[in-house]
Amino acid sequence: MPGRLPNNSMFGKLFVVSTPIGNLEDITLRAVSVLKDCDVIACEDTRTTKKLLARYEIETNLTSYHEHNEVEKSQKLLERLKDGKNVGLVSDAGTPSVSDPGWRLVNLSIENNIEVIPVPGPSAVLSALVVSGLPTDSFLFLGFFPKTIAKKKELLKYIERHPYTLVFYESAKRLSRTLSLMLEILGDRNVCVAREMTKLYEEVLRGSLSDVISVLSERETLKGEVTVVVEGSRDGHSEASADAAQRTLRLLREKGFSLSEAVSLVSRAFGVSKNGIYRAALEIWNGDESVP
Repeated sequence: MPGRLPNNSMFGKLFVVSTPIGNLEDITLRAVSVLKDCDVIACEDTRTTKKLLARYEIETNLTSYHEHNEVEKSQKLLERLKDGKNVGLVSDAGTPSVSDPGWRLVNLSIENNIEVIPVPGPSAVLSALVVSGLPTDSFLFLGFFPKTIAKKKELLKYIERHPYTLVFYESAKRLSRTLSLMLEILGDRNVCVAREMTKLYEEVLRGSLSDVISVLSERETLKGEVTVVVEGSRDGHSEASADAAQRTLRLLREKGFSLSEAVSLVSRAFGVSKNGIYRAALEIWNGDESVP
């Protein structure tokens, strides 16, 4: 299995560095320090990253690493890591590997027992989620939404009964059509459209799908990066929560928790009464006479 062996101390380290999604002041002090100390920075677009490096007087050499040269460049960067060089991996904005290039190099490094170190920071997914006003305890990130109508419909029907908050990226020019399809298939759920986050023209639209669609219909054009957060299915929530609660009860029993301890923990975690959880727990515990 990759990563089971100890990291080789003779190798360099791969730093996965989050960078601003708009406002250049959102970079962390640690990220600046790491990027200064790395031997090379692998980035999507050298022109974009050069602006960030110039702002913070970072003189580390850059090399391009994007979706069109990932396979070839991953091998070359791996050789540099094996030669003891530290590599910083960045994307044009946000966190590498999250709907951006990076996964291949990370996985290749792990397979070769090279230490991979996260340098956390900005994320468009989390930024949109926390300002949406929708539940944040459980969410499903869908990446970039499909481009074709057929693929959009297929995905929407697949997630129609998913109980958790949904988050995805969409092109500004396709946004209105996508929201209309969501209204058609998912119903008039609550939605948050976060556009140009942390930038000069940042905008957050909240409301029902029909309300947001109405607002957007009055716009001539819509530009910028868009992250969409949509309410999960209300119909599927209770059923999914019950299944999750039962799975948690079984896990707690396996870990040696008493019935009363498990009931108390699951009741608090899922926000339900102890009476309902107790009945479900009894059914699970009755199969094991040794359980207190």
